[in-house]
Amino acid sequence: MIVLVTRARKMNHRHELRTRITMRPFSAVTRSALQTRSWGRKLGRLLKGGEIIGLSGELGSGKTCFVRGMAEGLEVGKEAWIRSPSFTLINEYHGRLPFYHIDLYRVESRRELEELNLLEYLFADGVSAIEWFEHLPAEMVDEYLHIDFEYADGNRREMTFAAHGSRYDGIIKGLRVKGIKG
Repeated sequence: MIVLVTRARKMNHRHELRTRITMRPFSAVTRSALQTRSWGRKLGRLLKGGEIIGLSGELGSGKTCFVRGMAEGLEVGKEAWIRSPSFTLINEYHGRLPFYHIDLYRVESRRELEELNLLEYLFADGVSAIEWFEHLPAEMVDEYLHIDFEYADGNRREMTFAAHGSRYDGIIKGLRVKGIKG
């Protein structure tokens, strides 16, 4: 069973300060990696291209597991093993849309971001999923879907979804409907 919590809560994230949330955030509690992955798959199926998905949370909180589900929803081939690009920084996959999995954990400066040509990925026709989104300078993107991952206890995770920009409101609505249906 997946529990939806439709309440706004304060999200500890510096991007909250620069872009207003355009729709009331909601939270989903998962009790296994399979459920976390299922939410990613639901999101992936809703995406049309050009979206930026910011993922925040502690190490091991479920970000990469969620991204694996997104890849399934974007119809990335089963032969592609989705893993965190901690050292490569950007992994590109091909499905029904180009899928850019970006990990900013090791990025320490704006110069490193510029050397990655990150803006070319963020504003391309594909989908960008950015782990450690809080490492991205606030002025680089102004519209995105932010997902905050928190340990609840044991295998339980709480994911809070917040739309920053009106283009993400429909995605939030779609996730709520898909979440209730299971």
